[in-house]
Amino acid sequence: MTLPPKVTDRAFARLAEINAATGEAKALRVAVEGGGCSGFQYDIRLDEPAADDLVIERGGQKVLVDSVSLPFLANAVIDFSDELIGARFIVDNPNATASCGCGTSFSI
Repeated sequence: MTLPPKVTDRAFARLAEINAATGEAKALRVAVEGGGCSGFQYDIRLDEPAADDLVIERGGQKVLVDSVSLPFLANAVIDFSDELIGARFIVDNPNATASCGCGTSFSI
């Protein structure tokens, strides 16, 4: 059975901070595209929901995954990391067999 991605409390909290700072109520879209140094890459951005999106919602915040990206993100964990090297949303993807050093591209 394929499970949808999970979103951490930390990721939802950061999305809420972003929306409060901008005064908008955008959703966080996590998509998979071809390209990147390892074959696929993540596209993480603020967006509006589309008809075919899986919507993961908590505390009024929404994370979106389109139907094409969903199989690539099965059982993944979407999180937010704030480290010395920078702050960013990250994807811990158990389907990835290899990834680049920056964590934005992967292969299956």
